Amino acid sequence: MSVVETIERQVQQLGLKELAQFRDWFFEFEADAWDRQIERDAKAGKLDALARKALEDHAAGRTIPL
Repeated sequence: MSVVETIERQVQQLGLKELAQFRDWFFEFEADAWDRQIERDAKAGKLDALARKALEDHAAGRTIPL
Protein backbone atom coordinates (compact mmCIF):
# COMPACT_ATOMS: atom_id res chain seq x y z
CA MET A 1 0.00 0.00 0.00
CA SER A 2 1.35 3.44 -0.93
CA VAL A 3 1.75 6.29 1.53
CA VAL A 4 -1.10 8.16 -0.18
CA GLU A 5 -3.42 5.16 0.15
CA THR A 6 -2.53 4.89 3.84
CA ILE A 7 -3.28 8.56 4.38
CA GLU A 8 -6.57 8.24 2.49
CA ARG A 9 -7.64 5.38 4.72
CA GLN A 10 -6.70 7.29 7.85
CA VAL A 11 -8.59 10.40 6.70
CA GLN A 12 -11.67 8.28 6.03
CA GLN A 13 -11.59 7.14 9.66
CA LEU A 14 -11.61 10.68 11.10
CA GLY A 15 -14.63 11.96 12.95
CA LEU A 16 -16.30 15.20 11.86
CA LYS A 17 -14.35 17.37 14.32
CA GLU A 18 -11.02 15.77 13.43
CA LEU A 19 -11.82 16.03 9.73
CA ALA A 20 -12.51 19.75 10.11
CA GLN A 21 -9.21 20.19 11.97
CA PHE A 22 -7.36 18.27 9.27
CA ARG A 23 -9.04 20.28 6.51
CA ASP A 24 -8.03 23.55 8.20
CA TRP A 25 -4.46 22.33 8.65
CA PHE A 26 -4.23 21.12 5.05
CA PHE A 27 -5.63 24.38 3.69
CA GLU A 28 -2.89 26.31 5.53
CA PHE A 29 -0.23 23.77 4.48
CA GLU A 30 -1.22 24.07 0.84
CA ALA A 31 -1.41 27.89 0.96
CA ASP A 32 2.08 28.05 2.49
CA ALA A 33 3.43 25.72 -0.19
CA TRP A 34 1.87 27.91 -2.89
CA ASP A 35 3.40 31.04 -1.34
CA ARG A 36 6.85 29.43 -1.26
CA GLN A 37 6.50 28.40 -4.92
CA ILE A 38 5.51 31.92 -5.97
CA GLU A 39 8.50 33.31 -4.05
CA ARG A 40 10.87 30.88 -5.78
CA ASP A 41 9.39 31.68 -9.18
CA ALA A 42 9.63 35.43 -8.56
CA LYS A 43 13.26 35.20 -7.41
CA ALA A 44 14.07 33.08 -10.47
CA GLY A 45 12.54 35.70 -12.78
CA LYS A 46 9.79 33.39 -14.00
CA LEU A 47 7.14 36.08 -13.44
CA ASP A 48 9.04 38.97 -15.01
CA ALA A 49 7.49 38.57 -18.46
CA LEU A 50 3.99 38.47 -16.99
CA ALA A 51 4.62 41.58 -14.91
CA ARG A 52 6.11 43.41 -17.88
CA LYS A 53 3.09 42.51 -20.04
CA ALA A 54 0.65 43.64 -17.35
CA LEU A 55 2.43 46.98 -16.99
CA GLU A 56 2.51 47.45 -20.77
CA ASP A 57 -1.22 46.69 -21.02
CA HIS A 58 -1.99 49.14 -18.23
CA ALA A 59 0.15 51.89 -19.80
CA ALA A 60 -1.63 51.31 -23.12
CA GLY A 61 -5.06 51.67 -21.48
CA ARG A 62 -6.01 48.02 -21.89
CA THR A 63 -7.02 47.61 -18.24
CA ILE A 64 -10.12 48.52 -16.28
CA PRO A 65 -10.39 49.65 -12.65
CA LEU A 66 -11.56 47.03 -10.22
